[in-house]
Amino acid sequence: MKEITVKELKEMMDKGEDFQLIDVREDFEYEMSNLGGLLIPLGGILIEAEQIAKNKPVIVQCRSGKRSAAAIAQLEQNFGFTNLYNLQGGILAWAEEIDPTIEVY
Repeated sequence: MKEITVKELKEMMDKGEDFQLIDVREDFEYEMSNLGGLLIPLGGILIEAEQIAKNKPVIVQCRSGKRSAAAIAQLEQNFGFTNLYNLQGGILAWAEEIDPTIEVY
């Protein structure tokens, strides 16, 4: 599984690179804090797969990196995605390394 660090993601954002960010946490988690990604909770990832780009990098994130890894495994196995990257450490790593003001739990 391909991975990306929060620092690499921040660089991509700062440069305005073309990518898609998918957040696989639950609604209440997303409402508390998010990085502006498209919310598709893990439980619905296969049903909502058509919303995920196949023609550019897609960064998948959650709280710590476990659910996003599970989402990527499901998408690669069921739909053959090859452009997915797991955000190492999820929003917890983002809060620790990039933005300590973001609310985490």
